[in-house]
Amino acid sequence: MPVPHDEPASRPVTQRTLIHHGKVFDVVADRVDLGGQAPVVREYTTHPGAVAVIALDDEDRVLLLSQYRHPVRRELWEPPAGLLDVPGEPEVLAARRELAEEADLAAARWWRLTSFFTSAGASDEHITVFLARDLTPVPDGSRYERQDEEAGMVPVWVPLDEAVAGVLDGSLECPTTVVGVLAAAAARARAWATLTPVD
Repeated sequence: MPVPHDEPASRPVTQRTLIHHGKVFDVVADRVDLGGQAPVVREYTTHPGAVAVIALDDEDRVLLLSQYRHPVRRELWEPPAGLLDVPGEPEVLAARRELAEEADLAAARWWRLTSFFTSAGASDEHITVFLARDLTPVPDGSRYERQDEEAGMVPVWVPLDEAVAGVLDGSLECPTTVVGVLAAAAARARAWATLTPVD
């Protein structure tokens, strides 16, 4: 059997209804023709997409930030991440921006690590995860002033193996952490040979 791979397979949408227009995402209802049966209605959130950054230092420690996430009423440990909310901005530049804004760091080397849909049955949100290395601090005078939930973020450097253990025992549940940490560990196990640098 060939290895399965996800691929585009759009179905005709005969009607779209905007249920809610929000600050970050909208909720819509699509009437979808699946073919050979009556059309169905599917409600979901439309999302601009996001990026996340697995920043690894020279000791193979991953940077995680604590952030309050109100829908789940938890402080989650997450990699730097953010929305694709600048029109036309390439994903890697968004990742650079988020690393600087949330962690006061710049990176000299970048790779695309993986990508995923956060909840394909309820949202079209898609996140691309990058690996960043050769880290240096952003100069004090150029640092971003964080606000709201981001203002209280606490950074910690966690050995990658310990982060993997936290994912596997359920201590770390943020999806970008789970996917990014496991992808980084898998890439390291392959001596990083599967990764392609990103300019």
